[in-house]
Amino acid sequence: MASTARLPTSSSLAIGSITARSRKSAMAGIVCVPSVSRSSHRTSVGLPMCRSSTAGAAGGGGRRMEDYNTAMKQMMRNPYEYHHDLGMNYAVIDDDLIVGSQPQKPEDIYHLKNEENVAYILCLQQDKDIEYWGIDFQAIVSSCKEVGIQHIRRPAVDFDPDSLRSQLPKAVSALEWAISQCKGRVYVHCTAGLGRAPAVAIAYMFWFENMDLNTAYKKLTSIRPCGPNKRAIRAATYDLAKTNDPRKEPFENLPEHAFEDIADWERKLIQNRVRALREA
Repeated sequence: MASTARLPTSSSLAIGSITARSRKSAMAGIVCVPSVSRSSHRTSVGLPMCRSSTAGAAGGGGRRMEDYNTAMKQMMRNPYEYHHDLGMNYAVIDDDLIVGSQPQKPEDIYHLKNEENVAYILCLQQDKDIEYWGIDFQAIVSSCKEVGIQHIRRPAVDFDPDSLRSQLPKAVSALEWAISQCKGRVYVHCTAGLGRAPAVAIAYMFWFENMDLNTAYKKLTSIRPCGPNKRAIRAATYDLAKTNDPRKEPFENLPEHAFEDIADWERKLIQNRVRALREA
């Protein structure tokens, strides 16, 4: 098992300090409520939202959200939207795993630690994603260090299935390692928590929890409605299972549902190859 030091984290960034009093004060302004559709005002079952009393987009935030949601619908071909102004939102998938949107401020980190027993955060965002929303990333990392959460980054390009395919093994490797430490829950997030983050969680369940892909996909999306790219997960599974196989056909030539399930020996092979990436 790899040591913590072998997992690159963002803890090497400059760290500030936040007092216990300010943390207590910040937590007083955060509540968890079901997410509500702006059009229908109906709650989304299984999608608890952690909302700060200070949540609200800065100037130009409305246009940023509109542009982001337009791109997401066009490139991911799903109807889901991200509302940054409503604050961080997430869904508890099981005892070890939470999938959600980006933490926006230190209060979100305190909430994850105190209310959800989060010990690790796995961030799939690129720097430009964080900058786009005006997140003070240094404050996020500082807050993680203050409360004892290990922050891990495995960036993948947003709305890019090829990037997701290539980065899934390393991201799942980090997730599997964090869960194996048994120190608390792992919070996996991208920007909206609707594409990259759920894809990593689904791939983990597929490869390490003896589910076929459709079962894992249905389990997660029934708890957190979203539309991660299933083809990218199948392709990453193919890449891991067929590495060094001289007889393999190109993935693009395979049937539409290829690698939605795998044999026991293939799962064991994939697990070994994913765990080996801890050393990379």
